[in-house]
Amino acid sequence: MAKRKQNNQTNQYDKIFRENMEAALPGIMEHLLGLHIVSSEELPDDVQHTKERRPDLLKKVTDNTGKIYVLHMEYQAKNDMDMAYRMAEYSIMLQRKYRLDVKQYVIFIGMGKSRMPQSIQSEDFHFKYHLMALSAIDYKIFLKSDRPEEKILAILANFEQDGAVLAIKSILQEVKSFAGSDLAEDRYFNQLRMLVQLRNLETQFDEAMEAITKFFKEEKDPFFRRGEAKGREEGIKETALKMKKSGLEISLIANITGLSVEEVEKL
Repeated sequence: MAKRKQNNQTNQYDKIFRENMEAALPGIMEHLLGLHIVSSEELPDDVQHTKERRPDLLKKVTDNTGKIYVLHMEYQAKNDMDMAYRMAEYSIMLQRKYRLDVKQYVIFIGMGKSRMPQSIQSEDFHFKYHLMALSAIDYKIFLKSDRPEEKILAILANFEQDGAVLAIKSILQEVKSFAGSDLAEDRYFNQLRMLVQLRNLETQFDEAMEAITKFFKEEKDPFFRRGEAKGREEGIKETALKMKKSGLEISLIANITGLSVEEVEKL
């Protein structure tokens, strides 16, 4: 039963990343992988003829130097001691099919550091793939994107000194601001609720969600909107002050309201 539950959770995580990857990929390639891609095209993912799952992401890309290669990415929630062999199998099949160099990345979305071997070294065979953990990346990098699909990845990144509740508030606020519709907002929030389980942050998520919901309910209240009668500038400052009291990050408040960081700090 426990194994079935784990498999179901893994499938849900895979589903989230597959749904959002197309929109989040440009930012991931640039900020996470350090790749400067100028064009890409979809490749069929039916290269795997064993019982292994299909590649999480497969693209034929051209970088800013004109180099053309196959980009292969896998998202891994748990350490797999056979990952190097899995990636090597993929690499050989992809090279055989497309006759191109293959650049491979495994992005570890689990907690802590990955312990997966990155290479195979034997007398007549040498192989290595790139491995990186989202938990080592500053979460604010993902919040700089204007794509909600990329912003939600911040929930798996490093909160630095901000603390879980404050960081999650910022993530929820950013996703809500860029969702575009209530339906999309619900979808992203549900995805976040699923992803926080990878970090055991369900309690902190509920606390942050409650604060964000309360803030927006108050924002619609007539008493909250009195600032508009005093003029646009005064109303913006009242809104910024309310956000500040709710615990939102000052730089985020400045970005949303258009005020400077110094103006927000003085409130």
